[in-house]
Amino acid sequence: MARSFTEREKENIKNNLQEACKQSWTQYGYKKTNVDDLCKQAGISKGAFYLFFESKESLFCEVLCSVQEQVCNIASEVIKSHKDKYGVAEALKLIYREYDKNNFLYESDSTDFTILMNKLSEGQAKKIEESNNMSQQLFLGQSHLKFKINADLAMSVIYSLIMNIKNKDILPHNHTETFDFMVDHLIDSLYE
Repeated sequence: MARSFTEREKENIKNNLQEACKQSWTQYGYKKTNVDDLCKQAGISKGAFYLFFESKESLFCEVLCSVQEQVCNIASEVIKSHKDKYGVAEALKLIYREYDKNNFLYESDSTDFTILMNKLSEGQAKKIEESNNMSQQLFLGQSHLKFKINADLAMSVIYSLIMNIKNKDILPHNHTETFDFMVDHLIDSLYE
């Protein structure tokens, strides 16, 4: 007979599975992360895994959306507490550092990520798309801030800045300092 979990145990196990997934995904990628190892780290059987997630892909989808939501919420708080373009600069720096910790946030053009996306249900793919749109709204939906340039161009610059993380290993100088320098010097050109 299968053991039942208390609500507290369920919450802890689900959190442990998500954290193990996040760490393994960052280190090994989607394909090399396996459910058996995640279950061992969470202290449950493989059969019990399916009490929490319908599939490996549903866990990955939840982790990706959760991390994106956390990053957006933290960045949004920074923007709200500093209601000027310098708050946006600080939010961008925070986002960049989170991307640095979680490479799966920016490796969407990798074969590994494509394999994951191909295995997602339509609903899961839509959830990821909606999650991706949150960050765009973070910069477009600020009534107290006005772009100096076309909004599409501004969003392209912001996206390009953040995606520069893909070049971090080939830069001759510390990539975080480089990013901060670029943000500090571009923010006046983006916002009034």
